[in-house]
Amino acid sequence: MTTQQAIAALHALPRLGDGRPGLDRMHNLLDHLGNPEKDLQCIHIAGTNGKGSLAAMTASILTAAGYKTGLTISPFVVEFRERFQIDGQMIPPRTLAQLTEKVMDAIDDIRQEGGETPVEFEAVTAVAMLWFAREKCDLVVLETGLGGRYDATNAVPHTLVAAITRIGYDHTELLGDTLDKIAAEKAGIIKEGCAVVCYPDQPPEAMGPILAAAAEAHTSILTPETEDIRFLPGKRLENRVDYGGYQAALGLIGTHQANHAAMAVEIALALWREFGYEISDEAILRGLESARMPARIEVLRRRPLLLLDGCHNPDGAAVLAQTLDKAGYEENLVGVLGVLADKDYKKMLELLAPAFAKFYTVTPNCPRALSAEALQREARFHLESEAADTLPHALRAAVDYAEEHNLAGVVVCGSLYLAAEARPWLLKEAEK
Repeated sequence: MTTQQAIAALHALPRLGDGRPGLDRMHNLLDHLGNPEKDLQCIHIAGTNGKGSLAAMTASILTAAGYKTGLTISPFVVEFRERFQIDGQMIPPRTLAQLTEKVMDAIDDIRQEGGETPVEFEAVTAVAMLWFAREKCDLVVLETGLGGRYDATNAVPHTLVAAITRIGYDHTELLGDTLDKIAAEKAGIIKEGCAVVCYPDQPPEAMGPILAAAAEAHTSILTPETEDIRFLPGKRLENRVDYGGYQAALGLIGTHQANHAAMAVEIALALWREFGYEISDEAILRGLESARMPARIEVLRRRPLLLLDGCHNPDGAAVLAQTLDKAGYEENLVGVLGVLADKDYKKMLELLAPAFAKFYTVTPNCPRALSAEALQREARFHLESEAADTLPHALRAAVDYAEEHNLAGVVVCGSLYLAAEARPWLLKEAEK
């Protein structure tokens, strides 16, 4: 099996199961693989927004502290292998092919036995667990895919720290249509004996289920105090923060990342205090400053600005809008925007519009995408907008428009699918 055949085989699996909640399929698959999950000591991260950023910061700190650290990211942005990392390095192509073949053989056995076929995310998670166990990772940072309670990653028995990022409205058709219902699903990763770290500005209606889950697991919750998080002076779009004396220029931009940095510090301190892992203050600071994630308010060039963000719901759009506002970009940017039809794109447009002089709308490469024309019809109620035939056309037009009208630059946002398509082009443009 080649790497491309392996990726194709994983993508060919069902996206969703038969609708019955539970981890039976995942446990069955892991049983057929020799239960690699039992060898893993995990930091488990759930939430609506910011999971990937927190996971990257946490893994970066643990690597800086000298621990061999596995990391799962969901979804990937540029390359499928991003989903599996050890100490910042993606899984080798040959290894991905070998381990995928092993997982697919197990799935064939399950089918022959009359069992239910695992879904794609379960198989992907199994590949990650096989690799981390084989490489004898000291610690593993797991980002949930969807929800928490019945997420494939929740099959791990040894959770040292469960972290809950900000809860918002997303995937309501599967997780529930209220924040307390969504929070209850996310809080399902909390296990007895683990430490719990919570987002410092969690919506009040989400806290009830999180507190209840922690109480049921006989554990307490560590929540950074917002008054302990301060922003330090810095350059435009530079994210210098101070949390309880930990002062760092974060590798990830955006005002919200200060909250994730505070969570990452608390995760590191919990690992030290509760479980004896030696993590120095120097490692914490070095990890915060070196953490990177593609398409998370990613500045590819500063002058003129080229910025890429995979914000895909109102909460993400609000964070991007707040970051641009704080940096002083009011009506001074050109946006290239593409969204999925099942997202609240009307609210996203409302939040983003104040920073922009014009939008070019595009159709992301996804079956669930909203057409560029439909998005343009909605965007025109906020500001000048134009539907583009292709993404390259939109990107070129946006860069030219910004130059002709002496604007600060271009921001591409609205979907991780769009970010994955746009990033190679933007990198080439940034090198000019």
